[in-house]
Amino acid sequence: MTFVLVPAIDLLDGRVVRLHQGDYAKVTVYAEDALAEARRFRDAGATRLHVVDLEGARTRVDVRDGDHAQHALVERIVRETSLAVQVGGGIRREDVARRWLDAGAARVVIGTAVVREPAWVRALASEVGASIVAALDARDGEVRIAGWLEGSGRRVEDVARECDAWGVGAILFTDIGRDGTGKGPATEATAELQRAVGCTVIASGGIGAIDHVEALARAGVREAVCGRALYEGAFDYASAVARLREITRERP
Repeated sequence: MTFVLVPAIDLLDGRVVRLHQGDYAKVTVYAEDALAEARRFRDAGATRLHVVDLEGARTRVDVRDGDHAQHALVERIVRETSLAVQVGGGIRREDVARRWLDAGAARVVIGTAVVREPAWVRALASEVGASIVAALDARDGEVRIAGWLEGSGRRVEDVARECDAWGVGAILFTDIGRDGTGKGPATEATAELQRAVGCTVIASGGIGAIDHVEALARAGVREAVCGRALYEGAFDYASAVARLREITRERP
């Protein structure tokens, strides 16, 4: 199976940023023009893009229709590039998820509601499962919610199995302790989670070198999102894709 590397754009105040381990007080700004960044990744060979509205992710109230912090900007990215965009951040109601899908998003990434309001997520997955990504962000094995600000009391493996049974298209697994560090992803934990479920598990957090991407691919992980390493020049997207093609050819 071909490994897919998906570039990530995290949005805060309209800018492309990264947080260090989910800390909103530790923000690095990488670009002012998110649409230009999306086009840059497309031109380097990307076919998909992971977009997160960090303002939506940290709000403790429901994002009402029309009030989603970065909606207009993400709509432009969807409309003006050929990328299949998966959108996350603050999607805590079914109508918000459907609005993103109606706007052309290929996938919606749902985190907090998977734990707090599983009924509507399960129902939506039964209808459009391939378009649903369940985001499981974990610290010390516990799923955290509300922009990583609150604990759930639930183990990531248990929630992953439930989501898989609902028929979601993928599970986005983030090891919070590694996110933004560049010290390497939770390769074995992600591979173990992939072996435990049938849907694709997407690795997130900690990628800092092309060797980390290669390790994920060789471990049997099917997909990963990457942001900081690409922005800081640890490796470029085109080179990573070329290396992943070599690994695919090496497999029997």
